[in-house]
Amino acid sequence: MLIVISSFLAFISPIIYAHAILKGQAKPHRTTRLVLLIITFLATISLFAQHDRVAIWLAGVFALQSILLFGLSIKHGMGGWAKIDLLCLGIALLGIILWQTTHQPSLALYASIAADFTGMVPALIKTYRFPETEIWLFFLLDAIASALSLLAVKSYTVQQFSYPLYLMLINLSMVLLIIRPRISKVK
Repeated sequence: MLIVISSFLAFISPIIYAHAILKGQAKPHRTTRLVLLIITFLATISLFAQHDRVAIWLAGVFALQSILLFGLSIKHGMGGWAKIDLLCLGIALLGIILWQTTHQPSLALYASIAADFTGMVPALIKTYRFPETEIWLFFLLDAIASALSLLAVKSYTVQQFSYPLYLMLINLSMVLLIIRPRISKVK
């Protein structure tokens, strides 16, 4: 049941985000969306090959989400060619290569998370500078979906909980960056 709810939230969140993008309320970072597209696609294939029955659903939905959001970011997004964007893209691609070429599952897992995080850096910077270019609901739904996926894990090994935990934390970080100006006004 947790996997179904998690997948449902991860499925509806990009619809909300795509709507906000098309209305001009959100401007995704192009470099981040490209890296996330590559990573989620490869993660889904990797989990499928490993016959994973839990994380595959969340990864698969995130892969579909990434296709849609990268496509929208091309026309409606921000960034992509600044030095920091290109540096993060290079580091993320290096992490992806390490992830795909290693035969050690733990190293591959950490390389994929590192690549994902490096790909998120441009979006984190953009959101810190321009929080009004993102909507918090998208990231909150993905954080909740990740938390539910984490709760569905049956054996709490590093390999089983690292990816959903990372996704929950990175999405919560984006939520905090987006709502930060509102919190500052309350104080």
